[in-house]
Amino acid sequence: MKLLKKATLAIVFAFIYAFSFQCVAQEGKFRPVFEEQLPFKVKPAAFQEWYAGIKVGGTGINIFIPITDLDENIKIDRIYFRNLTSELSKKDDKYFAVLENKSRDYTFKKPEADKDYPFKLKDSECVVSYIENGTTKYLKIGTVNEFAGVYYENGHPSIYTNESATAIATVDDGDE
Repeated sequence: MKLLKKATLAIVFAFIYAFSFQCVAQEGKFRPVFEEQLPFKVKPAAFQEWYAGIKVGGTGINIFIPITDLDENIKIDRIYFRNLTSELSKKDDKYFAVLENKSRDYTFKKPEADKDYPFKLKDSECVVSYIENGTTKYLKIGTVNEFAGVYYENGHPSIYTNESATAIATVDDGDE
C-alpha cells in the first residue's frame, strides 16, 4: 500500500512540475502578428544617427515614419528599431522619434536587447505599433533608409520634444 501511495504522489508531483515549467515557458514568449493589410499608408521610412558633444555625451537615432490616410480610431504608438524603443510623436503627416542609446560612448554602437525587448530585427528593419479600436497591432517595415549622421554639440536634439519648435528634419518625396 505504501508503494502505491508513493507512486501516486510521484506521478502527481511530476505533473505539477511539468505543468509549471510549461506555464513559465509560455509566459515569457511574445509572438506578434504583423499586419498585412494596413488601414493607412506608409511612405519610405528613414533614420539618422546622432552624436552628442563630449561634455554631454551619448548617441542615438532620429527616425522618421511618414504615415497618411490615418483614421480617427487609430493611434500610432511606438517604434522598435535597433534594440531601442520610444513613443512616436506627430508633426503634420510624419511621425518621428528620438531613440537615445543608454551608452555614453561617443560613437554609435547598437545596444544589446533588453530581456523584455519583444522583437528580433535586422539592422534595416523596424516595427511600428499602433492601436486600432483598443487592440495593439504591429507593422514591420523591412527597409529603413539611412541619412548621414549628425553631431549635436550641446546634447541630443531637443527640437523634437519642444512644442514651440517651428521645424524638424523631414523626409519628403516631392511626389505629393
